[in-house]
Amino acid sequence: AALAAMDSGIDHLVLDLTAVPFMDSSGLGVIVACLKRLREMGGDLAVVSPPSSPTTKLLSLTGLDHAIPTHATLDRALHAAR
Repeated sequence: AALAAMDSGIDHLVLDLTAVPFMDSSGLGVIVACLKRLREMGGDLAVVSPPSSPTTKLLSLTGLDHAIPTHATLDRALHAAR
């Protein structure tokens, strides 16, 4: 869905990962690919993931939390995107 959104010209994207209990390197690869493509288009990516989530911990372990704004709630992410 994210790639289809970018194909339609959307250049700012919020990925809501609150319901994702586990992510491996394939999932991280998709996120990095989206980030790269959005930034090439002049846009950006943000992620929604609660602080205690395994996904948030993985983003932190890989250092992606420094490259991708991560928000605890969708409301916070949407507010920051405005």
